[in-house]
Amino acid sequence: MSIYQVHIPAQVTLRSSPSAPGPEKITDEFIRKQKEEFEAGRRQLANMMGEDPESFSQQDVDRSVSYLFPSGLFEKKARPIMKPPEEIFPKQRTVQWDADGRPFHFLFYTGKQSYYSLMHVGSVYIFETNLSPYMLTVLVFFSSFGSSRWLTKDELQLRLVENVADQEYERFLRLMERLVVMPHSAALQDMVMQYRHQLETQSTKQTPPQLLMDERGVAYSTAEGHRKTSEATVIVRDAGGGRISINGEDQLTYFTVLQDRVQLMFPLQFIDALGRFDVECTVSGGGRSSQAGALRLAISRALLGFVSESQGEAMRRAGLLTPDPRVRERKKPGQEGARRKYTWKKR
Repeated sequence: MSIYQVHIPAQVTLRSSPSAPGPEKITDEFIRKQKEEFEAGRRQLANMMGEDPESFSQQDVDRSVSYLFPSGLFEKKARPIMKPPEEIFPKQRTVQWDADGRPFHFLFYTGKQSYYSLMHVGSVYIFETNLSPYMLTVLVFFSSFGSSRWLTKDELQLRLVENVADQEYERFLRLMERLVVMPHSAALQDMVMQYRHQLETQSTKQTPPQLLMDERGVAYSTAEGHRKTSEATVIVRDAGGGRISINGEDQLTYFTVLQDRVQLMFPLQFIDALGRFDVECTVSGGGRSSQAGALRLAISRALLGFVSESQGEAMRRAGLLTPDPRVRERKKPGQEGARRKYTWKKR
């Protein structure tokens, strides 16, 4: 049977489908039925692909939908999807008015009662602070303020369960930035930190590789590195010869460009250890430039076992131990390149 004649499961829909129910019709009963249909569709899709339905994950669902329904449409919103109902239908608030039809919140008719309530609280605090003659102009810095950031527009919308325009989000940021520098702003710390996202603290201390001994009693360490699609593995021996081999070849014959050889030797030159170590390198994938970057990272990691803690910190500050995340940007359809466009001619 052709893959274009496969029955579409119940939950495979188009994001721009006009028949999707509006937000006012989305209830708990509706979501429950959608979950049942999604689960039935997921198991049916797993059987179609010959997979185990019990271990068929969402990644497998996305891969299967892309395989069964290939689409060359440029607009992503018009492509078939199969997502859990919680990701397709937005969260909705419970009933916000009484039996007589009167709304509970005084800002109900603004359409964005949570947003304007937040702005109202901050504005009132600023107004009262400016009127009080007894307030001291002392800046209060929250303990966890430096390790956090303001919520993005999408995160703010999820927290308020309301749509927020770009101008409204800018006003929110200006109000919050003004609140944190107001006198006695620590009184609103709990409220302000609800709209801050805690960042993960990264350790600046590098863990050196374990030194090993070969049959001759020479200390050596191994490490790996990557750059773009290149993968490198090095063995650094404290032998005192200064020989460097790459895939069985000398570095001068393997890297014909001077810049690539400079990248390879820079970690040894940085710690003033030229001619001290023997380096045996194995690299695959990518071009010569990316291979040189992968070898530089691998050699820097391997040298951590031979240097002091202060030298390792200096290498980290110099960027020798930081992977380079840059990759080539893909070409876009309808364009000449990743960013370059075709010349537009009116006639």
